[in-house]
Amino acid sequence: MGGMKMRNSLILPDRPLLDSRDVSRIREDYERFREGLPERIETYLLETYGLDVTARYGLRAIRNPFGKASGQLSLNVRQVQEDCRARLGFVVLKTVIAEDADGRRSMEEWAVKETRMMVGKITGKETGETGWNVTWQGRGWHGSFGDYLAFFRKALDIGREHGTVIVPSCKYHLPGGEAEEFRQEEYEYTTRRLHGVWRESGAEGPLQMEKDFSPTLAGSGRARQQCAVLRWLREVPVKIKSSLPPGEIVLGIKLMNSMFADEFQIGALRTLIEGSFTPPDYIIYANRLYDQTREFAGKIGAAYGGPDLSRRNLRMLTLLRKLELAEGLARPIPPLSGTGNVCTGKMALEYALRGVKSLQMHTIFQKPAGAYGMRKGAKTERALHDLYFHPEHGLVPWMLHLRHAEEIRNPEGVTSFMDITEWYRDRGKNWFLKHEGK
Repeated sequence: MGGMKMRNSLILPDRPLLDSRDVSRIREDYERFREGLPERIETYLLETYGLDVTARYGLRAIRNPFGKASGQLSLNVRQVQEDCRARLGFVVLKTVIAEDADGRRSMEEWAVKETRMMVGKITGKETGETGWNVTWQGRGWHGSFGDYLAFFRKALDIGREHGTVIVPSCKYHLPGGEAEEFRQEEYEYTTRRLHGVWRESGAEGPLQMEKDFSPTLAGSGRARQQCAVLRWLREVPVKIKSSLPPGEIVLGIKLMNSMFADEFQIGALRTLIEGSFTPPDYIIYANRLYDQTREFAGKIGAAYGGPDLSRRNLRMLTLLRKLELAEGLARPIPPLSGTGNVCTGKMALEYALRGVKSLQMHTIFQKPAGAYGMRKGAKTERALHDLYFHPEHGLVPWMLHLRHAEEIRNPEGVTSFMDITEWYRDRGKNWFLKHEGK
């Protein structure tokens, strides 16, 4: 990039290339906004810096690339209100466990109420980098399906009021082997009920939702057979989309990080893209790693994040784009939403340079209050303050770096996040084709 040395799977250098005027202005804004961000931050960034941060989540246009991933921070109305007021681009609600018309849930063991959560620093095993990690016991929505539908309806109303995209997340039945059939009644009943709420709320267009292959699933007995996992990736999108008439659903598949080697992981991506008769409309890549030896709350085995997670995700996305550029895929890659150790604007751009059009985050919203630059306010707004304006690793300095390095060119003088997501196709093509994915 611009003649600069690239380090392993990272594209951006250690420090941004900026002129002194930009450095001063960013530092001034970082200090000025410690008490609160501008009411319309996206307009401010465009008018002050010439930065267009509009993005896409799945097939939907969003005002900025930042969203909240499904989890413990998106399971009640208060949390959704705070996120919408802070101007997140989108919010994915806590994952509900599918059921049939009689209330039977085959994945009942994932409907566990969270009882303990621990936030702390973590050191990456591969590089020794330090990052943040959250460990908790909870899995999916522990309440009734009726309560989830009511929550979904209220969240849609709040999102519409504030211009934030709201989508549900669901975990459906997954057979353990080739001999076991999918429980289609779970797929149909749950999807149709979610679609009913979507329609009743007045939401425009087809139902948008995510199917969550959770990190705890990666460590379970269900996912120990590679053939079973590949079968899920081939057939689950078909099962969900066939539950509604054509054109009535936009489906995102949140892919788990398997416990198998990189070769299987890239094969899983290829299966999801090429192997399904009905591929997903977009892919969320990829959730937390799973350590079978990690102990938490008296149990052995826990999901974790931090630098190792982003390192693996970026490595896999690099290999995927390399395949695409070498015309090694039978189908186009669906739009991507990235997740995994997105705790800085710089990391968000590492994902974007690989074609990722939006970012899902969780851990960044749970750091201790003193770990943010903003002095007061909800943690969502505090996180956005650092994501945008941190002088060393914020989105603003690094988008300006790409402008100064002449990597992202726009004749109107505006640097666009969406243009950055197309960098790999043209100016970055040689880097991807030569990169070995280390």
